[in-house]
Amino acid sequence: MRDDAYLGLLAVFVPFSLISIGGGASIISGMEGEVVRARAWLTSREFVELFAISRAAPGPGTMLATLVGWKIAGWGGAVVASLALFVPSSLLCYAVFRLTNAHREKAWHRAMREGLAPVGTGLIIAGVLSILQLSGAVGLTATVAFASAVLVMGLPRIPVLMIIALGGATGWLVG
Repeated sequence: MRDDAYLGLLAVFVPFSLISIGGGASIISGMEGEVVRARAWLTSREFVELFAISRAAPGPGTMLATLVGWKIAGWGGAVVASLALFVPSSLLCYAVFRLTNAHREKAWHRAMREGLAPVGTGLIIAGVLSILQLSGAVGLTATVAFASAVLVMGLPRIPVLMIIALGGATGWLVG
């Protein structure tokens, strides 16, 4: 059973590692689709809870993969999922950097960087929408998230801690 779980974790996280354009947040929607809907390893509630833990814990937000691996196959699963998510993309980034670094000033290199930026942004937005949908708090949560984004973009000098405090106060008043 454990070998099957390890192979399943590899089959899920290696491809996500290689397509995580825009960072770890860009694969949350796909990860949710695989582990909740396609493979039924977790319920929607468990996924949201693990997502919340991964965001609250220090370290990269992609520690969600580690938590999913742990939930599926214990400590061995946590190691397999983490390595499956971090190693392939790290090797790919290193190889691409080595091959293209000498061409940084060329037009095709600049076009490639600028062309991938909207792809990463779209993937991150898809992840946010997945989490909002799974949490069941689409209305209020989306409103607070949108207001926070407007504040950060419109008033970049406003301290992030003040925005967090406003969000917490809003949640406390409504909850």
